[in-house]
Amino acid sequence: MCGIVGAVAQRNVNSILIEGLRRLEYRGYDSAGVALIHDSALQRFRSLGKVQQLADKIPPEQPGNVGIAHTRWATHGEPSEQNAHPHISRDRIAVVHNGIIENYLELTEELKAKGYQFSSLTDTEVVAHLVDSFYQGDLLQAVMQATEKLQGAYALAILALDQPDTLVACRKGSPLVLGIGFEENFIASDVSALLPVTSRFIYLQEGDIAQLQGKHYQVFGQDGTAKALEISVSELTSDSVSKGKFRHYMLKEIYEQAQAIRDCLEGRTTSSDVLDAIFGPDSDAIFEQVENIQIIACGTSYHAGYVAKYWLEDLLEIPCQIEVASEFRYRNAVVPPNTLFVTLSQSGETADTLAALRDIGGKNYCGSLSICNVPESSLVRESDLVLMTRAGPEIGVASTKAFTTQLVALMLMVLTLAKKRGMDAAVRKLIVEELNDLPRKIGYLLKLDEKIELIAEDFIDKHDALFLGRGEHYPIAMEGALKLKEISYIHAEAYPAGELKHGPLALVDAEMPIIVVMPNDEMLEKLHSNMQEVKARGGQLYVFAHEGVAMNDNSDDVVVSMPCSAKYTTPVLSTIPLQLLSYHVAVQRGTDVDQPRNLAKSVTVE
Repeated sequence: MCGIVGAVAQRNVNSILIEGLRRLEYRGYDSAGVALIHDSALQRFRSLGKVQQLADKIPPEQPGNVGIAHTRWATHGEPSEQNAHPHISRDRIAVVHNGIIENYLELTEELKAKGYQFSSLTDTEVVAHLVDSFYQGDLLQAVMQATEKLQGAYALAILALDQPDTLVACRKGSPLVLGIGFEENFIASDVSALLPVTSRFIYLQEGDIAQLQGKHYQVFGQDGTAKALEISVSELTSDSVSKGKFRHYMLKEIYEQAQAIRDCLEGRTTSSDVLDAIFGPDSDAIFEQVENIQIIACGTSYHAGYVAKYWLEDLLEIPCQIEVASEFRYRNAVVPPNTLFVTLSQSGETADTLAALRDIGGKNYCGSLSICNVPESSLVRESDLVLMTRAGPEIGVASTKAFTTQLVALMLMVLTLAKKRGMDAAVRKLIVEELNDLPRKIGYLLKLDEKIELIAEDFIDKHDALFLGRGEHYPIAMEGALKLKEISYIHAEAYPAGELKHGPLALVDAEMPIIVVMPNDEMLEKLHSNMQEVKARGGQLYVFAHEGVAMNDNSDDVVVSMPCSAKYTTPVLSTIPLQLLSYHVAVQRGTDVDQPRNLAKSVTVE
């Protein structure tokens, strides 16, 4: 969601902050702002809209050796310049904030009683005034005292006018990273914001508070005790988060899927089997106990988990429940003995998923396992077992390569459990061969790009679409519908094809495209029958047919013949053309492909 950048240096940090915000645009935002200290003055610039609009308001040579910057995604208070960060108290304390302060109304009343005046409708402004109320010349101490009164989730970066060489940052429930430079230091909500200035990072832990100065930095734990955290050297470069030759990040990331899957598999499989202990040294003891599985995720990750439910129950006969985190965490789940708690998240900071993980203590879980794309994330640090997807930076809000690598990682989990449960080695070998062959097959599917671009023209003036699938392809249909609605703003739904007669057929007419995912499997004949139900009502079918599926050449169906097939990994293959369809529809409708309205890449608030 919101993005934070901060810097303390001997040089002017204005351009560093603006470039950092540009690199965080993918997270989703509605306004942006910067605060700089120079020559005994606290300068603030804020703007509704894109970072470029903010940059246009700042003089090119605006000086400042310490500063904080922010992109805001509105939670409290409408998108406006008045509600944009940074927020300032009494012209001496400036704050930027990711997260939600849950007790802000109570604190607001206390601060108003002390004479503080509020100029915004945000929960963040209360932090600025609260820090100011404790401030007596030591910003670090004031922040420590203020955070004791804050309830909720937050990442904060704070400046004080009369400490122009100091920046204080802290985190609770929202990610924050320190960037360590040569006689200059930085903070950000994501390493990508700081890659142009450093490759050395410290990932703050829950409750940590950091004080940064030009030549020094120090980290304190929740109890106020100084602590040492390891510096990590990132292998990412600033070029790794650029679009390169592609028009949009989303298209680039669709084309990166073959390599991302190779990276996900590297060092984890042989030509015939999955290697041992790929989930960590304690995995054997935990996997031996597993009798049930509970998968928790949100959005696209939920769809990946839904596919895994079919795999686990069909291949291993392990009972598996899949639920969205925002629902699961608020109900009294009955947990069968020896249940493995599996979480999926691209960022590893998804608020509802993290909260669900943190609430499993004392129940019948034999362990927790996280499948994630960010090694230093909270989800990874707090899970017993971990498998990184290795998808690399994913900038487009609509997830693509993170989804397909999650599917691959989940199949590796299935194979690991299969070894414990005595699955026939020949079946494991076939699955591994299919996994290893996915990059080649994805290369074939990407050659459909131009054909799908032409088909996308049919969707330009459409308002609704229906996606159909059966079995493990029902969640793939759900993912296809999600992609289309996310970036093209066409209302799209997914249904199990067998449910047509139970409601959706009432919607079918010539104006509603029906997209069918059609693998060559045991459900093929039933899916053909479902398609006839659509045609009898005048519906226009768009069929993505795997190799070996026979279609009537004389029909008016729009058929995309996929030049490959598989027995076990078909959901991965079926995903690629649906991603391309959504992308091209969005481009032709003129929407913002990489930053769709109202959405954020990393949902770090409830």
